[in-house]
Amino acid sequence: MAIQHDEPNQEFTLIRDGHAGELAYARPSEQVIDFTHTFVDEALRGQGVADELARAALTYAREQHLKVKTTCTFMAGFVQKHHAEYADILA
Repeated sequence: MAIQHDEPNQEFTLIRDGHAGELAYARPSEQVIDFTHTFVDEALRGQGVADELARAALTYAREQHLKVKTTCTFMAGFVQKHHAEYADILA
């Protein structure tokens, strides 16, 4: 199933085989998105779900011309690992 962006609740979600993954964010200012928390149900861990959520969220940030903060430790590690790909949108 595709990743859904729930803007009112400020999260990206994915449901697969009845299990969920989510990436929550905050908007501390009009031009900034801060990814604050990533959670993946145990049944989906190790399947790249968090990476899928991260890529979708970072694509959204780029499309919206937002600068990215990563309060979430997973997201901080993800953008560090893929720094060359996302350096232009980091706050």
